[in-house]
Amino acid sequence: MNASTSSARTETKVTSTMPSANTVRRVYKPLLFIVCLLPLIWLTAGAFNVAGVDLGVDPVAKVLHQLGQWSLRFILITLCVTPLRVTLGWPWLVMLRRMLGLFAFTYVLLHFLTWLILDQGFLLDSGFSWHSIIKDIIKRPYITIGFTALLLLIPLATTSTNGMMRRLGKRWKQLHRLIYVIAILGVWHYYWEVKRDVREPLLYAAILALLLGWRYWHSHRHATKALS
Repeated sequence: MNASTSSARTETKVTSTMPSANTVRRVYKPLLFIVCLLPLIWLTAGAFNVAGVDLGVDPVAKVLHQLGQWSLRFILITLCVTPLRVTLGWPWLVMLRRMLGLFAFTYVLLHFLTWLILDQGFLLDSGFSWHSIIKDIIKRPYITIGFTALLLLIPLATTSTNGMMRRLGKRWKQLHRLIYVIAILGVWHYYWEVKRDVREPLLYAAILALLLGWRYWHSHRHATKALS
């Protein structure tokens, strides 16, 4: 048996163990959807004192903090899809990336709305002023950075459909590279926001550096191969 035949059989064996597109759509995606909702379900249970979930003495701060953390986690998990797909040889993972990205946007938006409504009193406080909100965003750098990340996420979320991918063509990929900038801004926002115990933000920064470093190495490797 020659090397090409052996390689073909190995490839066939690996392919046969991969889940079909139908399995990913009907099984993996619904399971992932439920898993991504769990942090929000936990926070909702705590807000209404259900199932013994306690958000502590300052529930608004707890909800705000948890939503911010999960926003950053989902962004980093989304960035993990490509390295895992390439390293493990699991092309089906790309079918889950859009959902992860949309959940990242959802948690970022909820993080912002929690700050705007519950922390700043929008719709709840008769003395609410947009002028003071804008002034606060400009005055406090970590809020400015977080708000910028949210604004950059909006075009990514609104162009995540197959129709927009076809319509934008090559520009779609260029636009969605903003996720790297957004991830950096997210880590930066968290680092400045915590002020004292920066161990967790530094951990996220290390993970992000690893993911970006892998992408640089992978693209450089392919460029070198193309020239050789």
